[in-house]
Amino acid sequence: MTERLIGIALLTLTIHAAETLSYAVRMAGIRTGKLAIALSLTGMIVLVARTSNIAQGTMTGKIVDFAKRHAEFDLAGSFRFIIGGASVGTLIAIALFPTFVQLSARMIDHLEKAGSVPGMARNLMRADAIRHSVHHIRRPRLAMVRRFRKGAYPPRLMALNGFVTAVYTVGVLAALYASSLPGPYSIGISQSSGLINGLATILLTVLIDPHVALLTDRALRKEAALASVNQLYGALMLSRLGGTLLAQALFLPAAYWVQWVVPYL
Repeated sequence: MTERLIGIALLTLTIHAAETLSYAVRMAGIRTGKLAIALSLTGMIVLVARTSNIAQGTMTGKIVDFAKRHAEFDLAGSFRFIIGGASVGTLIAIALFPTFVQLSARMIDHLEKAGSVPGMARNLMRADAIRHSVHHIRRPRLAMVRRFRKGAYPPRLMALNGFVTAVYTVGVLAALYASSLPGPYSIGISQSSGLINGLATILLTVLIDPHVALLTDRALRKEAALASVNQLYGALMLSRLGGTLLAQALFLPAAYWVQWVVPYL
């Protein structure tokens, strides 16, 4: 069971790293003036990450079954370990942000020339392309984080982005943990992660994405400095990191909320 737990934590790490690095793809699209292509790549990255989140739920469900047969197993502690993987993944993505902006610009260029994702993949897998990618590696610096913090952003936007990230992080885990608690409707509760993730998706789409899109459009029209967009994405990544930490506190309340609300559905 330890191996499965580590595997799920690594999958969670990868999911959150990929979603956080989608900001780097958007940034590369703005810098190259090819935002439409960048958004296509971003959509693919997010789609794969969200689909992997379904696999995470299936894999984690087996841990719940194991915990039901072994009362001594610390299910809550195991889930907190998985949530910790989300924080580590986000932190890794922040460190890789400068490098991934450079690599994303190459991906956009290759996609434009190849005209298809399979063609882009073939070009990127060539030996000379792999060797050349080393030149795009950028070492993360503390000054980068300082620049992220200099921008003037609505505190409510950053707080909301952190909260949405926290809700999304605990959605599947809270539903599965709630299904392990004593009481009826355990199957219905285990399928209720959409209640939490749906709320997070609505908040993200209605309240956060439009603000980011407006600033991005201003940057493309040269009405806003490119540095301001870079700082905004940096601040959003830092608030995502804070959200994964907040998820530790929301985990149990979210589980009990799911257990309380499902009987009324």
